[in-house]
Order: sequence, then C-alpha cells, then structure tokens
Amino acid sequence: MDTASVDDFYKKITDDTGLELVSLLPKGINKEIGHFNVFNIAELFQQAKKKNTMLYNRRAYYKISLIRGRNRAEYADKVIDIEKNALLFATPKVPYHYVPQDTNQQGSFCIFTDEFLVQSKSGVVLDELPIFKPGGYPVFQLTDDDADEIGLLFKKMQKELVSDYAYKYDLLRNYVMELIHYGQKLQPATSLYPSHTASSRVSSLFIELLERQFPIESPQQKLSLRTAKDYADRLAVHVNHLNKVLKENTGKTTTDIIGSRIVQEAKILLKQTDWTVSEIAYSLGFEEVAHFSNFFRKQTSLSPVAFRS
Repeated sequence: MDTASVDDFYKKITDDTGLELVSLLPKGINKEIGHFNVFNIAELFQQAKKKNTMLYNRRAYYKISLIRGRNRAEYADKVIDIEKNALLFATPKVPYHYVPQDTNQQGSFCIFTDEFLVQSKSGVVLDELPIFKPGGYPVFQLTDDDADEIGLLFKKMQKELVSDYAYKYDLLRNYVMELIHYGQKLQPATSLYPSHTASSRVSSLFIELLERQFPIESPQQKLSLRTAKDYADRLAVHVNHLNKVLKENTGKTTTDIIGSRIVQEAKILLKQTDWTVSEIAYSLGFEEVAHFSNFFRKQTSLSPVAFRS
C-alpha cells in the first residue's frame, strides 16, 4: 500500500475542513505498522460545509463506512441509491464515486491499510475476502436497528483509539474484522443494484483506475493492470463495452489509451531515473526488453536508449 496515499488523504481532509492534523491522528499510530483511523461523518461534513468544500473522495486505502443519510454510490456500470442507512466497503482496487444527496449526513467510517490488518494473528489477506473481491458492489442497506448496532461498534473503535491500553491496536483489528464479517453475512438484494450504462461514468472510472497504477516508484514495482481485459474485469464491464464507450468519449481505443499512459511513464523513468532499460521494461509489464523497445519505438520513433541520451 502506498503510504503517500494516506498522507494525501490527511492533507486534503485538513484543507477541506480546516481541522488541524494533530486532532485527526490517533495517539501512538507512528509506532504501528500500517495505518488505522476512524472518523465521525457528521463532524467532518459540517466542517467541510463551512468552507464550501466537498469531502475528499479519492480512495487509495481500505475503508468501511456506516452511512446514515441519502447518498449515491456510482460504479462503472451500476448506481446504488442509499435512502437511509447503509454499510459500505471500499477497496483501492475498485474505483467508485460516493455522492451525498442531502446535507443531513451522519455515521462513521474507518480507513486502514492492508499492512495494518495483516498484523492480526488470523493471517487474513484482504483481497481474498469476498467483501473486497473485484466485480462486487459491497453496499448493504440497513435497518435502523442494524445501523444502531454497527454504530455502537464504531463508538467502541473511537473510544479505544484514544485509550492507553497497550494492546488497543490488536483490539481495533478485531473490531475491523467484526465489521467485515458482519458485511459478509449480509445478502445484497439485487433490487439495490439497478443497471446504468452512463458512458461518461465508465470513462471517468477507467481513467481513475488507470492513473492509480502510477507513478512507478521502484524497479520492483510492476503494473498490476496491463491489458484492456484487465481493466474491464476490474470495472465489471465487458471489454467490448469498455472499448466502445472509450471510443465514443475519447476517440481512442482502450489499448491506445493504456499504451499512451505507459509510454508517458516510460519517458519519465528513462529521463529521471538511473534504472536500466530492462528494469523499466519489467516495471511496465514487459517480460522481454525487446518487446518494450519495439513498443517504445512504435510510439515515439526512438529506441529507449536513444530517447534517454
């Protein structure tokens, strides 16, 4: 997990709300591996309203939210309207937009990195849990009683976070797992997921997902999504539909857009790092240097070595 993404979250949330960073960070968090924190939605929303800003919406970390108020969760091919209460699970690998529909927003949410949760003795792997698998829409409508029950769990988190208990982070991990299991036991009704095919939304979420693959920060990092099918699978749409939508909105195919972004990153790495061409090729998803060289030459009319020099 990119720790800078958590830093970005705090920078934006302090900008939006005017709150001091020290008031948002849990005591002793720097002693922990990974990151965890919990927030009150009403407090943050009111602070953001005073400054006429919207709460930060980028998600490059895991997030579990108890939402109390009218909202809309927009995925690539689905829009989920939340009328009253919902439990929402977000993973950095599945992009979506979360849009409040009125000013009466309440509830709580916690954010955490995978490094934080893997410290638990359960040996949990987040991306292998059903609730976080790509292609799903983990938004569950709740009754008032269910929402009250989950609200108590968030209150326990908030209370524990400021306590002096030596093993409080172990307890917080247990609370997070309790929320995850609560969600996995809920059966989403298909009526909650009306189908929408707004091409602008699919295009927007594709670009967001593409940009999340960058920057490449070390020779050991490797693009996790490389082909049009990779992106279509993650967005839960057919690759032909994704290609048609992007062609209509941008005039370019999915493969063309991915290739342009990869060559842009390749130029940055060739000019601004001392990595070998082989290391750059590997990090950008090419198994053979020759394949990378041919790709780069086709895009720029230069070899990687010639471009670098």
